[in-house]
Parts: sequence; C-alpha cells; structure tokens
Amino acid sequence: MTALSLKPKELSVLRKKLKKANQAFAKSYPGEMPARQPVHTVYGGAQIFTFDVAKKLSNAALKSLDNFAPNANLLCNALGEKYGDGKLWNIIFDRMKEKLKKEAVEDFRIDFEDGYGNRPDKEEDGHAELAANNVIKGMKENSLPPFIGIRIKPFNQERVERSLRTLDIFITTLIKKGKKIPENFVITLPKIQIVEQAICFEAALTHLEKKLKLKNKTLKCELMVETPQSIIGPDGNAPLRSFVNAMKGRCTGAHFGTYDYTAGVNITANYQSMMNPVCDFAKSVMQVSLAQTPVFLSDGATNIMPVGGHQSVHAAWKLSYQHIRHSLSTGYYQGWDLHPAQLPIRYTAMYAFFLESFEATSERLKSFIEKAAQATLLGDVFDDAATGQGLLNYFIRGHSSGAINDSEILKTGLTLEEFRARSFLKILENRKKL
Repeated sequence: MTALSLKPKELSVLRKKLKKANQAFAKSYPGEMPARQPVHTVYGGAQIFTFDVAKKLSNAALKSLDNFAPNANLLCNALGEKYGDGKLWNIIFDRMKEKLKKEAVEDFRIDFEDGYGNRPDKEEDGHAELAANNVIKGMKENSLPPFIGIRIKPFNQERVERSLRTLDIFITTLIKKGKKIPENFVITLPKIQIVEQAICFEAALTHLEKKLKLKNKTLKCELMVETPQSIIGPDGNAPLRSFVNAMKGRCTGAHFGTYDYTAGVNITANYQSMMNPVCDFAKSVMQVSLAQTPVFLSDGATNIMPVGGHQSVHAAWKLSYQHIRHSLSTGYYQGWDLHPAQLPIRYTAMYAFFLESFEATSERLKSFIEKAAQATLLGDVFDDAATGQGLLNYFIRGHSSGAINDSEILKTGLTLEEFRARSFLKILENRKKL
C-alpha cells in the first residue's frame, strides 16, 4: 500500500505515531556533546590513597620529565616524531609541562578491585573508611582532582557482598562526616556481564540515597566493559545499551578493559595490546551502542610502565604514545594511566593530536559556519549540522584538554560566547537573529 492510497484519517494517525516516535528517538540520542570529559582516569589502590594524591602525582610526573626528556627535542626524538623547526613541538612541550604543574590529574579512581586485591573484611572495611576520610580532607583542602570516584568489586556471585559493604562504608562515611559528595564523583562497577547486575547496582545506589537522605540520582556510576559477554550477550544482541538504561540516568561512562577482555577471547599474553584488532571491534560496538548519548567512552591503559633507565623509559613512552594516538584516531578521547611517568605522554599525545591539524580544521570550521549561516539567512535548507557539530566538538575537546587556548578559538571565527554554547545549531540560530 502506498501513501497515496491511504485515507486522510489513516494518514493523520500515521503522522501522529511517526511524530511521537521521532520525538522519542531524538530524546534517546540528544546529539550535542555533554559536559567536560576528562582525558584520562588514573587508577590507584585504595590502600595508598591520600588527600593530596594529585599533587604527589604531579611532582612525580614532572620529575620523570626532567630526568628523561627535559626539552621538546629530546621528547620528540624519544617518541619517534619529527622535530622539524621545533615550532610545533615547543608549543606542545610547554603546554604539556604547564598542564602537569597546574592539573596533572583530571580524574582519579580509588580502586578496591584489581589495584587492591582480595583482603580480609576487617582490613577492607578500614581502608574504605580511611579513603572516605581522605576524600573529606581533600574537599576541605581543595586538593582533589576535578573528577574522582571509587571502583568497587564486581557484582558476581563471589564478590557482590563485599562490593556492597565497601560501597556502603565509603558513602556513609562521606555523608556522615563530610556532609556531601565531591563534585563529579562516580562509582565504577567492573566486569559487568548481565543486565541484572546493572539493575541491582542501581537499586543499591537508590537505597543508599534514601538511607542517607540524598537527592535522587546524586550517586552517579560508570561501567567497565571487560568481558566478551558485555559486547555480545548470550542471545546474540549487544547488551551495553540495556546496561546503561537499567541505570536510569545514573551512568556517565563506559570504560574498556583491554587485558581482561583480550584474555576473555583467548588472546595470548604477548598479543594482549590496546591495538589488537579484537579491541577495535569491541570498542566499535561500544561506540555504536552508546552513540550520541551522554555516556563518555574510555579506552584502557598501556601496561608497560616507564621505569628504569633512559632506554626502557623511552620505549615505554613511545608505546604509550602510539596507543593514545590510536585511541584518539578511533574516537576515544579518554584512557587510563597507571603510573605518574605516563602523565607527560598522555598530554603530549593529546596536544600533538589537536595542534598538528589545528590550522586546517580551524579554516574548515570558519568556512563551514559562514556557508551555513548564509544558507540559513537566505531561507535555504541546511541539513549538514552533524558535520558542523563534529568540527565544533574537535575544538571543544581540544580546549578542555588544554591543547587549544582562548585566543586560538577566536581564529575559527567564533566568539568565546558562541563557543561556550557548545552547539552548532545554537550558533546558527543566534546569527540568524543578528
């Protein structure tokens, strides 16, 4: 049956259904980039966490840089890049070093899982309370990273009771002694495999909020994708979106666990790498499953630590640099760091990625906005807003990471006010009013 053969009443019913469906779809895929995403998450065992961990990591990162690459030329050579006339790499080096001084750690996760291990209940109880007390002191001293959280144990049959107990002690101590949750606080649930684990996790967070008289959805969470079952479930479907939906708006991130995942698909130890094609497949499924949602995606970590002499540190740096550049090129703008000497390379890779293509992308965005605004003014149809938003997102991410500064944003033809709106469509709408 074609549309022309439908009666007016039937067409009206179909239009209403389609309108409702389109509105529901638009709500599920908001499209615009949400708030700032940290470029990394640093993981550290709960047993060694202190209120001033960010400062300690900053000092260690700067010391490593001074010892093994005190200038841009040496760092560039260590990473296997071409120094050229030095203009670009001196900018990258200076901004990276300044970042290490001001905000070396963007996100920190107090770890009660792999970085902590299985300990007697009394010992973990004590560490959960001690970690919460250190977070309280960090809030008072204003020494915490801008993003922070804890990783509990998985909700599997063996560890769920211990996981819930740690969560309860930590959050209850925070509220009873500190009276509040830190800004951008998140609870990480590792090794999720079935939707029932997400349902129970959400129920536990709801219970804690009621018990401690917190507002609904105060406690945010993120999920770790570390098993093949979280990519393709027993029914042959990709379950990740159902995990996120089960969290009822609490889920802010999904992190890929490289080494558990590769082990789970029988990759031998020598080939368990962030650049193994099986990882790219899994991360592509994650991207498709959570496309245009407020859920941030994160890649994993390089597990070769930059320790020892110059040769071993430089080799580890080069590997980490390659891994991070690969992540960035495939649309993953966040990853894990496990050692302070990895931090210089995190920012070097980020800044090189954004700055080496800055001029070309800046001109492209400027031209794109001018053409789009002209089409809008003339009443023509402009239907490529997604490309415009994608170009804008490049600058949003580059600016938030510290790679691109305010004066460079102005080279795109945008005002800072327009840029801070973070929406390509809003920019066009506002220019149409002028």
